[in-house]
Amino acid sequence: QVQLVESGGGLVQPGGSLRLSCVASGFTFSSAAMTWVRQAPGKEREMVAFIAGIGAITTYADSVKGRFTISRDNAKNTLYLQMNSLKPDDSAVYYCGRSFPSLVTGQGTQVTVSS
Repeated sequence: QVQLVESGGGLVQPGGSLRLSCVASGFTFSSAAMTWVRQAPGKEREMVAFIAGIGAITTYADSVKGRFTISRDNAKNTLYLQMNSLKPDDSAVYYCGRSFPSLVTGQGTQVTVSS
């Protein structure tokens, strides 16, 4: 049974940073392609960042490119999202997900960027 538990969200001022973590279990994490998605109230879910299982190739949404970094620690079965230079538009619930064969996400962690 796939389980994904996110943490690290919170309230941060514009320009600040947060690091999200996601502990995975129930599948072979080291070979799994993983993603971070977010959803703000009234908006569609948006893919933020993706990391392949093999080779760890990464891709990012244009809106976060250069500010966010996705990474993984396979020894700890943990996925990370380092978020820098945060903007109010980054406010959303952030979910980590196993991408294939179909997207499965955790319960999410709230990120609020506000002064």
